[in-house]
Amino acid sequence: MNRSTPIIALALWIAALGFATCARAADPPVLPDLGGTRPSNTAARAADAPVLPDLGGARTSTTAQDSLARDAVCTKCHDENDNKAILSIYQTRHGVKADARTPSCQSCHGTSDRHVKNTEGISPRPAPEVVFGDSLKTKTASAPDVQNQACLSCHQAGQRVNWSGSEHQSHDLACSTCHQVHSPTDAVLNKVTQPEVCETCHKTQRAQFRRLSTHPVQAGEMGCSDCHNPHGSTGPTLLVKNSVNETCYTCHAEKRGPFLWEHSPVVDDCTNCHTPHGSTNPPLLKQRVPFLCQDCHSGDHGAGINSGANLLGGNVTTVNGALPPASQSARAQVNARACLNCHVLIHGSNHPAGTKFQR
Repeated sequence: MNRSTPIIALALWIAALGFATCARAADPPVLPDLGGTRPSNTAARAADAPVLPDLGGARTSTTAQDSLARDAVCTKCHDENDNKAILSIYQTRHGVKADARTPSCQSCHGTSDRHVKNTEGISPRPAPEVVFGDSLKTKTASAPDVQNQACLSCHQAGQRVNWSGSEHQSHDLACSTCHQVHSPTDAVLNKVTQPEVCETCHKTQRAQFRRLSTHPVQAGEMGCSDCHNPHGSTGPTLLVKNSVNETCYTCHAEKRGPFLWEHSPVVDDCTNCHTPHGSTNPPLLKQRVPFLCQDCHSGDHGAGINSGANLLGGNVTTVNGALPPASQSARAQVNARACLNCHVLIHGSNHPAGTKFQR
């Protein structure tokens, strides 16, 4: 017998099995009888689908098609001839129609029937139900709470859970005061341009950021939101953490400790010695050493820094010992010197002999 005969028979058997499988797959599924007249599967699916207008072009998902149809109510008037900034919404995250979460114009501005239909014939037309903008600068802008509710209907979670009762909310700020929703580049979301937005209100911090010693905010290496959460926080001054030290430790982890010998003001609050937005004394110190140290350390060998603290008797430095007390200067140990020359580990020490933070 020819050796190829079993192979041919096997091939024919596999082909027959494939045809039988395809025939079974082509049969419609057997559905249980639920009573009444059962429509066909195709008819049932057609009945569930919403009836959408034909906008031309390739049909996308039902959600995107529906969103575009609702937008057409607005964009038939508000096109590039009206205001190009309005249509730039399609260059932002709010205009990504492939995302099922993408809103339409009515999702934020309301259905605004009076504005769209203008049955009263008013000129100019009545404003939409929700008009975004600074209510202090734009007369037609809606109340801040009305504007914010439109945003919080989607953006409620995450960093915005503490918005209610926060500093900015209590001062009647609207989301649109800081954010530009229709702009492809929202300045407040970019670390380079974010300080410009914050400094429109925070003038004091704007001046401090331009001092000799600052955090690299002006260089664009960090933004205000690295330390503060403008939408609300459980910590003081809208800090991203529950305390000043926890916020500082997110970058300055080497100062966290724990140390064998701890410096009390450091453990208490970093701002006891440092001012975070800018200082004329490096590194961000509130005042120059040794005067900063002597705010607390008024005794020891720093006591003679103040005029008249130590009089004659060898505790002061004079010229040839002939000058009167009014011309006396401080002790030689501290005169024209810095405490940090000796106390180098001022944030804390792990050395067994580092009780004075010298090693």
